[in-house]
Amino acid sequence: MEKAKNYELLAPQVESLAGGYSDEIAVMANVCAALRETMGYFWVGFYRVSGTELVLGPFQGSVACFKIPYGKGVCGTAWQRRETIVVEDVEQFPGHIACSSLSRSEIVVPLFDQTGEVRAVLDIDSTELGDFDDTDRQWLEQMMQAVARQLYT
Repeated sequence: MEKAKNYELLAPQVESLAGGYSDEIAVMANVCAALRETMGYFWVGFYRVSGTELVLGPFQGSVACFKIPYGKGVCGTAWQRRETIVVEDVEQFPGHIACSSLSRSEIVVPLFDQTGEVRAVLDIDSTELGDFDDTDRQWLEQMMQAVARQLYT
């Protein structure tokens, strides 16, 4: 229940950070900081679509992978499937790309432009197994829809 309450308090802040400002890097940087600070995630970051790859964007946490191919790893698969992916144990995800050996569970949420194309993905990692659930999915999708409306309209 505490998780839902934290998201309830965080959502207006994230929407406010995106509201009225269209610089992708600046908005993504502040969204990462707000998510990591409020929720205590191990790693929070964006990967932006560039051709056939996702390229590292703003993030909070340890050093990360620079590029992820379309359809590869959790991020590339979320882009390919065009849907949020929740992974309880990253070691059980086929083709998982291990940017950090400390990451144990993960959630990836795509951001869509107004034509329905994926423009970026939000990637969040935890050091705990099974740390993400439907509550995370619902709140993060809602927040990323607000961010995407601001950035890609």
